[in-house]
Amino acid sequence: MFELDLAFIWAALIAFAVLAYVILDGFDLGVGILFPFFPAGKQRDLMMNSVAPVWDGNETWLVLGGGGLMAVFPLVYATVLPALYVPIIAMLLGLVFRGVAFEYRWRTHRGRWVWDIAFFFGSLVASLAQGIALGALVQGIAIENREYAGGWWDWLTPFSVVTGLALVVGYALLGATWLNMKTTDEVRDRARSFAWFTMLGTLALIGVVSLWTPFVDAIYFERWFRFPTMIFSIVVPLAILFCVWIMWQGLQQERDAWPFLAALGIFILCYGGIGISFYPYIVPGSLTIEEAAAPESSLKFLLVGAVILIPMILAYTAYAYWVFRGKIDPESGYH
Repeated sequence: MFELDLAFIWAALIAFAVLAYVILDGFDLGVGILFPFFPAGKQRDLMMNSVAPVWDGNETWLVLGGGGLMAVFPLVYATVLPALYVPIIAMLLGLVFRGVAFEYRWRTHRGRWVWDIAFFFGSLVASLAQGIALGALVQGIAIENREYAGGWWDWLTPFSVVTGLALVVGYALLGATWLNMKTTDEVRDRARSFAWFTMLGTLALIGVVSLWTPFVDAIYFERWFRFPTMIFSIVVPLAILFCVWIMWQGLQQERDAWPFLAALGIFILCYGGIGISFYPYIVPGSLTIEEAAAPESSLKFLLVGAVILIPMILAYTAYAYWVFRGKIDPESGYH
């Protein structure tokens, strides 16, 4: 019984790490996605300076989630990774290009346009690849005898492409509301206009994916439309609409923090909906949390390290955001 408890604790910790990555790295990926739609020069400099102090720390959660998955649920790592090699490699390459662009862009003037393009495409590819990987996981991974039994291109389907587009637009919403909260004048005004469009686009794509998902697998249909879990199928959409209303009011009344917080709320609610749909599976329809967990001794040993490490990461993340709180001064830069 204790082993099962440890497995579920670890599933919750990894789920938290992935959520932290999505909502924290999501807005700076969104800034990169919006980069070409702002004039070159001071406006793009200000956009990059708004995320420069925190972007690399945000990716700590990706390392924690991936490393924890390998250590605690090695069977998931061994079966899911071969199924998603292409989108995962594309995501990592996108993050590499984006990271290099952060530093190299400030070291040149003549070739700055090259790194502007690298920043945009790195952010776009990483976001699209994350969404496609999520869609491929939701639609199911073929596993036989504890091995991946699917083909090289199973991850590429109409459903996974739509989830990829949905995440790109959602990240653009996070980026637009972040810039609305952190900047002033022309950048803030342009970001607010993009927040309106991306809000409507995100809501529409959430609707499409939500209506499609129950027909991807009978497990989701049963989970969404049978009591008592069908309660969440009513509560979650209503809560998302409430977040949209908060965002709408914040944009109209120029309460700059409201739209960003509401966008985070939408992501958290969608993530919670995915978790409800998956449970108790960690690979939908193939592996449950308890089936995929490492031995009890490993879970205990690793949990000791997590109890020490995770509060430290939370503390320095909170401190970084506290230090760089408030609006960005256009006359001073991080670099």
